[in-house]
Amino acid sequence: MPPGQANGLLGFIASPPPTESSLSQWADEAYPLDEPVALAPRTAEVRMSTLSGKRTCLYDTPQLVDIVNDMARQAAGLLAGRNKVAVIGIRRRGVPLADRLTAVLASQYHLAAPLRLDLAIKRYADDLSLLYPETSLTEELQLAKQDLSGYTLLVVDDVLYTGHSLLRAVEYLACKQPAEIRVVALVDRGATRLPVRTDVVGMRLDVAPSDIIECHVPPYEPEFKIVLLQRRG
Repeated sequence: MPPGQANGLLGFIASPPPTESSLSQWADEAYPLDEPVALAPRTAEVRMSTLSGKRTCLYDTPQLVDIVNDMARQAAGLLAGRNKVAVIGIRRRGVPLADRLTAVLASQYHLAAPLRLDLAIKRYADDLSLLYPETSLTEELQLAKQDLSGYTLLVVDDVLYTGHSLLRAVEYLACKQPAEIRVVALVDRGATRLPVRTDVVGMRLDVAPSDIIECHVPPYEPEFKIVLLQRRG
């Protein structure tokens, strides 16, 4: 499945795409990851490794590196001419994805280091069971005190499904008076129920509602890959 299409680069000068090893080293040095944050009691949340069913690997690490490079190409077109840029990762897996995207934007498109922030939002567990009746948002101190007026915001998440989490993020960030908010997702399942859409997307996957798209993203999982979990009997 080919990556999504993008606009022209509008003035960005592209360098050769980075490799997985060079990208990881750059991201570790420039944007060290925080420790994973527990957003709910461990007994309440089902982890991907505990879910049963038939698993099929849809994309492996080399394929996803190419897809993230293409997402950076899309984002570069949206960021052309913007001087105030913030990349905001949605915990959990949106954070390392935001780091990867930022690394490619800097190394391949020579984007000046943007402001990097993270936002903790949770509604569903990995098995799509409901954790919170209302989408839970934890306001982190660094983001709470940050003046984002006039910024272009890239909000990065791993999967766009119903849209509850990303809509909650956009609502919260809109109150900070940014110039614009752009939504970035590695996977768009094409099943949103709310008025939120992706501006930058890695892939669109149409799967059965009962199936689960597992995004394995280091450091939370050892290997960068996307797996389809089919839980039907």
